[in-house]
Amino acid sequence: MMDWKIGCSGFAYKDWQGLFYPYDLVQADWLPYYARFFDTVELNVSFYKFPTARFLKNLYNKVPEDFSFILKAPREITHTRQFVEVNQQLEQLYAAAGEGLSDKLKGILFQLPPSYDYTEERLDMILDNMDTGFTNILEFRHRSWWNKRVIASLKQRSVTFCGVSFPGLPDDVVVSNAVAYYRFHGVPKLYYSMYEQGFLRNVADTLQKDPVVGQALLLFNNTATRAALENASFLQEYAAF
Repeated sequence: MMDWKIGCSGFAYKDWQGLFYPYDLVQADWLPYYARFFDTVELNVSFYKFPTARFLKNLYNKVPEDFSFILKAPREITHTRQFVEVNQQLEQLYAAAGEGLSDKLKGILFQLPPSYDYTEERLDMILDNMDTGFTNILEFRHRSWWNKRVIASLKQRSVTFCGVSFPGLPDDVVVSNAVAYYRFHGVPKLYYSMYEQGFLRNVADTLQKDPVVGQALLLFNNTATRAALENASFLQEYAAF
């Protein structure tokens, strides 16, 4: 039976006060409140500031046992250094993630920049840097990465290809690992657009029918309005049947 994990890309949005969070709810209690409705969240704050085990452990302690996290890798690794000479940074990231989130960690998301196009050397460099003790998820922002060699190489290393709904990129559901991942960023208006239910059902149905997939992580990044909350809630109900 498929294990579904459905939630939002981030939770600490001030614009959600009144839309989702009660006005009188202090920010320190936002995550526990969010966890009453969703069982997973993508931590995007770590993209901008390198996470510490202490910071992550604090989040770990605020949620129920069945809640899970996906940790987004810092942009220092993916954008500034672009995986060149990042052994120290990756060791620090994996150590903080393992210690801070432990059994509630579902994966680490590495989002590459739009200018970072495919080459064999880049693919090999990225994969050689992965710690196979973790579920590693790669999100590409250049369409050249949607090719057979990339998918075959990720399958061989048990690395997850992150499917995306993102303006100008293929929105195919791509499976390269037993853990599948799909990010809904908002189309046509990035971060804003609400998804039609038919599109969401198609993504879920495609994953459900794939014999390789045992766990599906579906995260909504159209968080500028209530779109992410409503789309995630709908998909939770749909996936439950």
